[in-house]
Amino acid sequence: MLRGLAEFVMAGRRQSVLAIVLLSLAPLLNLLTPALLAMVTMRKGLAAGSLLLLWALLPAGFWLLLGGALPLLILLGVFALAGVLRTSESWQSVMLAGIGIGAMHEIYLRAQPAVLNLYFEQLELYVQANNLEGIVLDDLRQVLITMIAAIFMALSIAVLMLGRSMQAMLYNPGGFRQEFHALRISQSVTLGLVGLILLTNLIEGLPESWIFYLAAPFAFAGLALVHALVAWKNASVVWLVAMYVLLIFPTMVYLLILVAIIDSWYDFRSRLPKSS
Repeated sequence: MLRGLAEFVMAGRRQSVLAIVLLSLAPLLNLLTPALLAMVTMRKGLAAGSLLLLWALLPAGFWLLLGGALPLLILLGVFALAGVLRTSESWQSVMLAGIGIGAMHEIYLRAQPAVLNLYFEQLELYVQANNLEGIVLDDLRQVLITMIAAIFMALSIAVLMLGRSMQAMLYNPGGFRQEFHALRISQSVTLGLVGLILLTNLIEGLPESWIFYLAAPFAFAGLALVHALVAWKNASVVWLVAMYVLLIFPTMVYLLILVAIIDSWYDFRSRLPKSS
């Protein structure tokens, strides 16, 4: 289905505009819109992508008027990341740009607090009903805003990856798989990110919740490493399913990030035998 959709979009401008507009109006399916926009941008360039973005902004604006900001935020974030990937050809650069996308989402959420007011009202009722007196609601609100923005950031990167995989289906079969498996954060970037993470814990005034943004590149690099190892062993996909299920536990997420940091120096993939 995705291959057929990708072929239709790449067939011409009319087809791409039609697919973008129609899919954007459908709940849930509108997440395919930024993926298709990214595919066109990466394949045909920023000019073609910008023209398609203008059309995509129309239904995104419609959802915004109805109170749904997510389609617009993801659309703009994915388009920006697609431009970074096309110009840099580096997934590490995409990960770093993703930190900026997360900050953009947070700025919007703080500028438009009404977007999340309903959720926080429900949270306040839950805290009161369970007599959780030790929780400071205002502090919790600040952390949750950053956490939600970080989720938007991760979703933007994931949607970009979907667009890249659709592009690879048509023009470079297996290419995205190789790119993703090779994703690794360099030593210099790792030092910078880890240093910033430490600063958020040591310097008063810096939000500790920024760790969600700074650790995200390592989370994706860790996932890429596990995927690469499973592929090298030609192991069952059950291992990947088990890993994603276990990620509901914070300890497993921390472990994944730690492994990615170690991989920046050790480079596990380069030490694997050529054949298993």
